[in-house]
Amino acid sequence: MSEYTLDLSAPPVDLTRQLVDIPSTSHEETPIADALEHALRDFAADPATTPGRVEVERHGNTVLARTRRGLPSRVVLAGHIDTVPPADNLPSHRGPDADGVDCIHGLGSVDMKSGDAVYLHAFVTLAAGDDLVSDLTLVLYDGEEVASRYNGLKALAESRPDLLAGDVALLGEPSGAVIEAGCQGTLRLRVTAHGTRAHSARAWLGDNAAHRLSPVIARIAAYDPRDVDIDGCVYREGMNIVHLESGVATNTIPDEAWLFVNFRFAPDRSAEEALAHTLEVLGVGTPEHPAEGFSIGIDDLSPAALPGLHQPVAAALVEATGGRVRAKYGWTDVARFAALGIPAVNFGPGDPGLCHTPQENCPVEMIDTVSDQLLRYLTTPPTTSAPTPTTD
Repeated sequence: MSEYTLDLSAPPVDLTRQLVDIPSTSHEETPIADALEHALRDFAADPATTPGRVEVERHGNTVLARTRRGLPSRVVLAGHIDTVPPADNLPSHRGPDADGVDCIHGLGSVDMKSGDAVYLHAFVTLAAGDDLVSDLTLVLYDGEEVASRYNGLKALAESRPDLLAGDVALLGEPSGAVIEAGCQGTLRLRVTAHGTRAHSARAWLGDNAAHRLSPVIARIAAYDPRDVDIDGCVYREGMNIVHLESGVATNTIPDEAWLFVNFRFAPDRSAEEALAHTLEVLGVGTPEHPAEGFSIGIDDLSPAALPGLHQPVAAALVEATGGRVRAKYGWTDVARFAALGIPAVNFGPGDPGLCHTPQENCPVEMIDTVSDQLLRYLTTPPTTSAPTPTTD
């Protein structure tokens, strides 16, 4: 029995506060996973739900619920349940923000327990109803805010991809109540130049590694990034130095200089194509065969996700939200669904700029708006043609 209880009949705003008030810092998600599992199992066993038409599973601290209605399509609703460590922002409270807007304040209210609450509310509201047009899979997973090896969605995608199967996936990441389609990929390389240390008064006896690295810096600085339009969403690429180090002492020629270069790439490039393109720009060879005096290491490489808005079940979501859609510039777990061949979008309440801040808060109106649009989407049969998205 969990030490916390959840009232799944509560409206999304109240359910947001219930979730926020269960501490769930990364690696400490057991209490909230227990509460979610217990509440969902009670819901699935309720005679009003028609037992047997909802199944609940738990994998570590990831809780999954699925309808079994035999409907023609399946929509996956996913959200992470962990948060960063608290910053004197627990428990939650409701009240105006600095601009007088009615908000839910507290850790995770934006990232992303309001999104979890909206998705959870939609699942329990529609799972047994006659209006549902697509079967639902609800995935509430752990370990998103830390290294990817702890990510519960990643673990499920690798061990039981069948449980994540669907025609479209929605991730409740905060997106300002606007659809943010797909996501950029991200590549981070460490490029190191090697030289010979010497006294700066006898510089000819050394080989300045910083000078060796300077042409690479110049190539990155001169890089002309692309803007790529996919399904009406414009993804802006960028290649930038994000960390740079060199130096031994103020009178010493450095024998090593290195940098991290980060390439954010559009979804029309595969991870392999992004790596090949970046190495071509840098002009220092490959990790396996670097140019003389250099070494290259791949520090991180995560693929992008195509928006997939041409799919009828995804187009219906665009229509239900008034056609407001934009590209996702960061990387999110929608890429994990894309790797499984499932189009995915980010759609949740809250201002992403407030994530991880002590002032984290989510407008009540935004929670209600996303909830209303999601319920409308899940009860409206998809059309055969996609509406034209409008940028926001």
